[in-house]
Amino acid sequence: MATDITSDSDEPVGGPASDADRRPPADSAPDPADATPSGQGSATRSGMMRSSMVMAAGTMVSRVTGFFRTVVLAAALGTQLLGDAYNVANTIPFIINDLLIGGLMASVIVPFLVRRRKQDADGGKATEDRLFTSAVLLLVVVTAAAILLAGPLIQLYASDFLPAQAEVSVFLARFLLAQVFFVGMSGLISAMLNTRDKFGAPVWAPVLNNLVIIAVGVLFLFVGTGDTVETVTAADQVLLGLGTTCGMVLQTVVLMGSLWRSGYRWRPRLDLRGSGLGEALRTAGWMFLYTLTTQLGFVITSQIATGANVAANAAGDADAGAGLTAYSYAYQLFQLPYAIIAVSLITVLLPQMSAFAVDERWDEVRAGFSRTLRVSALILVPLSLAISLYSTEVAVLLFAHGNTGDGDAANIGNILMVMSLGLLPFTVFQLMLRVFYALGDTRTPAFLGIGNIAVHGALALLASWTLPPHLVVVGVAGGFMSSFLVGLLIGGFVLSRRLGGLDGRRILGTLVRLYLAAAPSVLVGWGVLELFRAWFGSGLVVNIGAPVVGCLLALPVFLLATKLLRVGELQAVTELVKSRLRRG
Repeated sequence: MATDITSDSDEPVGGPASDADRRPPADSAPDPADATPSGQGSATRSGMMRSSMVMAAGTMVSRVTGFFRTVVLAAALGTQLLGDAYNVANTIPFIINDLLIGGLMASVIVPFLVRRRKQDADGGKATEDRLFTSAVLLLVVVTAAAILLAGPLIQLYASDFLPAQAEVSVFLARFLLAQVFFVGMSGLISAMLNTRDKFGAPVWAPVLNNLVIIAVGVLFLFVGTGDTVETVTAADQVLLGLGTTCGMVLQTVVLMGSLWRSGYRWRPRLDLRGSGLGEALRTAGWMFLYTLTTQLGFVITSQIATGANVAANAAGDADAGAGLTAYSYAYQLFQLPYAIIAVSLITVLLPQMSAFAVDERWDEVRAGFSRTLRVSALILVPLSLAISLYSTEVAVLLFAHGNTGDGDAANIGNILMVMSLGLLPFTVFQLMLRVFYALGDTRTPAFLGIGNIAVHGALALLASWTLPPHLVVVGVAGGFMSSFLVGLLIGGFVLSRRLGGLDGRRILGTLVRLYLAAAPSVLVGWGVLELFRAWFGSGLVVNIGAPVVGCLLALPVFLLATKLLRVGELQAVTELVKSRLRRG
């Protein structure tokens, strides 16, 4: 389950690479076109820089508003039965899209469109019309079928829902499943815009979607008449379902307007014979298998998490509220460091490794992988430990509002604590997948996905059989993280044989030194937390003060320890930052 299980619209679900992964690297070797007398090379470079800046700004705003959206929904719906009913219904449209289109965008559709735009006499216009027409028809049929099958789909992901909870979830799904069409079209239109070097709208349009959903959540808080599955009214459900869907409709309309302004005019056509689309899609079989395994992982998580929440509520457990919603919110917090730190490094690495792989320069592939892993670890090792240490305080600070109580927020923190310890294995596994893609191999990631689902599923079932209901989801999170540890060990073995090694001794040495360097800083952070609890008990002062003061005091301890242990990556990052500042 290597994908985001939430319904975040600001990043593609399940694809091998985001739009950012296809962005030209800032530090890649200069292109021969840069030396042309006409100056077109420098103009191109300037345009790429502007596009990168637009994408970076849009991505950051999108993530900030997306996270604020999550906080508002948590306050409005809570993390118990109503929150699970909404989140299950709102996740299914993105899963369906992921299986149909999402996983194919980066690996098949975008390269196919780029190639046809260069090769075809009409600039690929006929191919785009065929693809657009096929997508519209397919999505209309699938969306209608999904709405008609709302009941069985909810049953697939949450068979243990109480009758009232299932009724609410199905009612919401009748509205939310309409998003299947708009999510799919948004993905396709974004891909078409990217092939035209139009990057602004795909990263800024989700911001509007987030703002609409934030407004829906705030409105529900003020005018909603029920905060449980027994008291929520039909009007409240229409507000939630229709309002959420309107956010995705607005996103699609904005993207379509941008595509129209780029000069594209859709002419419906279905003469697919000889178009090459069928052959392109047939090459995506392994990618589809990988996507399918990730979604099977979500089925396991959803079934076990929703069932545990229902069981805890039925038993009158004071710690109830640790279900799928709590898991989803913890996962969003967990992914932020990876998305902000590691993805930016992978963005630069992937095109370079692909070029090196074409030239069979395996030493350069190894060096790129090793360097990216070690630099990421320099930041992610202390950050993951800090998040784990202060997970409860951060979760209560962010989520204990409205219909989400302190206990519910603490459950999110417990799940986040376990997830954050797996942040580095998760990142290394994602990095290894990029190496396989650079080698043109989509089959091995598919098999690794099967291995992941086996480990995750076995440990999740073990958690459901052995742990009390309010801790089951914590066990599921532990199984999820363990699956990446197993995956990176197997993937590392395969890559090492193909590349003649992975610089393993150097990587392991760096990781050992980083964890040793982090140990005293963790003690400092823990001491600060205990002092704040002793002095202030609990509350806002502890939730804000302990993490802030603890991190400020622990950071110089960590930096001093890394210097004493001669962690070379610290100097490399410092020099890089200095050079960037001088260049800026």
